[in-house]
Amino acid sequence: MTQHITTRFKRVETKYLVPTKHLKPLLEDLKAYLTEDDFPNSTISNIYFDTPDFEVIKDALAGRNKREKIRMRCYAQKPTSASQAFLEIKQKDLEGVGHKLRLVSTPPLINQLLVHGRSDKSITDHHLVQEIYDLRDRYEGLSPRIFIYYERYSLKQKKGAEDKVRVTFDKNLRYRDNHVDLTSGNSGKALLDTDHIIMEIKASKDKPNWLQEILDKHGLIQIKFSKYACAYHRSEGLDYQPRPAILNEKVGV
Repeated sequence: MTQHITTRFKRVETKYLVPTKHLKPLLEDLKAYLTEDDFPNSTISNIYFDTPDFEVIKDALAGRNKREKIRMRCYAQKPTSASQAFLEIKQKDLEGVGHKLRLVSTPPLINQLLVHGRSDKSITDHHLVQEIYDLRDRYEGLSPRIFIYYERYSLKQKKGAEDKVRVTFDKNLRYRDNHVDLTSGNSGKALLDTDHIIMEIKASKDKPNWLQEILDKHGLIQIKFSKYACAYHRSEGLDYQPRPAILNEKVGV
């Protein structure tokens, strides 16, 4: 039987567009305060669930409800139906703080719960299951809509530090809107050109001064960019580009 782990946490996430040629000196400065994660290099495959008319992402873009995103995530290089997979519900509150509900299962059981509303007895987090039922009532016809893949390099705060900062770098972002399952490989269309990498800062509060000084040194400006929103726009033939963030902005994706 698959072991199920439920995780709930909240954090402030900020994103930056880093030119690939500037990555090395940026990492040198960051590693004065950060060290590589326990598993620093990973491949991430995601399935985003939405309605036939993409109501979930449309509501998120309009700032409605809790700006939910509903996804299944797998870290296996070649996922199978037996691979460990995460069911994640991402939400944002009125202050822009991200909240995530998560459990571990397998792709078939996660798909069964989201698409058909049937919970396997091995899924014991009844609060999260109820959250899924509420989302299914609000968004009729949830199904796998977009596949997104990327490669991630992760850093974490050095042992003993109080800031609890994590920094990740995502490259080779690609998506597809057909064959939307985890077992069909990682092929897809590019979300970004190869000259840039998405850097995400994940912290329990506002970023520390030392980190802001490094960002300023390298001329990095916070952006608004959602991988799923970008893939949705590209899938619909619409333009979507990273753009400077409006500080203290409460709505949008």
